[in-house]
Amino acid sequence: MRLQLQQQGVPLKDYTEIEKHRLEKVERLRKRGEEPYPRTAERTHTVSEALTVLKEALESDEHPNNKGIVATLCGRLRSIRTMGKLAFAHIEDSTGRIQLMLRANDVGREELQAFEDDFDLGDFVQAEGMLILTRTGEATLNTTQLAILAKSISPLPAAKKVEEKGQLVVHSAFSNPESRYRERHVDLAVNPDVRDIFRTRSRIMHALREYLDNHGFIEVETPVLQPIYGGAAARPFTTHHNQLHQDLYLRISFELYLKRLLVGGFDAVYEIGRDFRNEGVSATHNPEFTQLEFYWAYADYQDVMRLSEEMIAYTVLQIHGATTINYQGQNIDFKPPWKRVDLRATIAEHSGIDYDEYQTADELEAVMLSKGHDPAPKSTRGKMIESLLRHYVEPKLQQPTFVYDYPRDVSPLAKSKPDDPSTVERFEAYVGGMELCNAFTELNDPLAQEQRFIETRHDFGDNDENSHPMDEDYLQAMRYGMPPNGGFGMGIDRLTMLLTDRASIREVILFPHLREKDPRQV
Repeated sequence: MRLQLQQQGVPLKDYTEIEKHRLEKVERLRKRGEEPYPRTAERTHTVSEALTVLKEALESDEHPNNKGIVATLCGRLRSIRTMGKLAFAHIEDSTGRIQLMLRANDVGREELQAFEDDFDLGDFVQAEGMLILTRTGEATLNTTQLAILAKSISPLPAAKKVEEKGQLVVHSAFSNPESRYRERHVDLAVNPDVRDIFRTRSRIMHALREYLDNHGFIEVETPVLQPIYGGAAARPFTTHHNQLHQDLYLRISFELYLKRLLVGGFDAVYEIGRDFRNEGVSATHNPEFTQLEFYWAYADYQDVMRLSEEMIAYTVLQIHGATTINYQGQNIDFKPPWKRVDLRATIAEHSGIDYDEYQTADELEAVMLSKGHDPAPKSTRGKMIESLLRHYVEPKLQQPTFVYDYPRDVSPLAKSKPDDPSTVERFEAYVGGMELCNAFTELNDPLAQEQRFIETRHDFGDNDENSHPMDEDYLQAMRYGMPPNGGFGMGIDRLTMLLTDRASIREVILFPHLREKDPRQV
């Protein structure tokens, strides 16, 4: 088959000497009538269940070795030690690790020799035998039958012991970030702490869902492919539906669809799912990311502020057993109430610029330049204010802090304050020096919303990512009547960074986006 493919010009992998040696073992197994990739497996216990059974036997009056606890376990071979008529190994599944003991008298001399000759680290195996404690007190499966479940052809990277300051320190051989992200399956297989990150991520989403479900919200799903993108200031990814001859966009937000559900009679809805933004990659940005958004009828941004700090504190408590964590050497306490600061006041405090004294973009730009801060070309006044926040304030917000009341021209979906039409009821929460969430008292006046769409197109231009396209279907939904409501959006990836003490978003996304691999480096 391989020769036929080569003759057809199909590029095939060049195997290393180790891989060729393992392929020979695949053939030997088949010649003996043992399929190296059988259709199915049998398992009576996970490793953790087997360990629990042994523990319970220990706590009883009778020694577990006399209990006759038979088990069939499956897992990946992690260590092998052979010594004549005896061999020891460790297997690992997703729940834990346990020792196997193979004796010639139990498995047979030929089978023990085959184990030594044809089994390798990384192979998945099925082992049957009796659960015992060895004389050294280690939980062990006294194996009577061993079968291969999946032969590992490419060896997993092995840990290395390095002497540091007179002590041996174990380092993973698979620690290069680029390699780890490109081959996450290998990263997960050899680095248990990485598996723990994604277990924690799953628990985070479970806790958020639990909190919202218990507070009367229902989880819904809205379209990923949208004819008009909206709900955020971002450039979308564009695709095309061939049969309908229609350009579509991968969503940048759930917002405009979730708020339609309030028009339809739901009072509290949320969605956890993927958003896609055609933007740069950084330590806190990935083009594809996971977002939680909720919309809550008859609430405003003050109500949302209280609920969000309680929800996040609840989640932290479920993960860590306390509301205090350590993130990048900084102790952070999520216990409510969080600090609340006015946007104008905090920018004035940290930059020395009171933006209310400069009512035009030109005036604000001039004072920013005089202080050595150069805003992006053609920025609106609101974008310059956001720039001041990012530059002077954001890095200093380590403890959970709500920054509230934002310029209207960068918040076209938020309701203006009654006493100040140029400022909207919006807040962002910052933790660990980065934005965690964003929320509004949502605009529910269809006439005002239409005017906002027109204003953003005038201020930013049709091709600017900050310009929200006119969504007539959404406006029509609003004309049927939308209750007053508060909305909230939070990146799950950033919350996971905080709760797993990771400085890069790529550490908490299973398969982060990477540049195409340079063929010269293959």
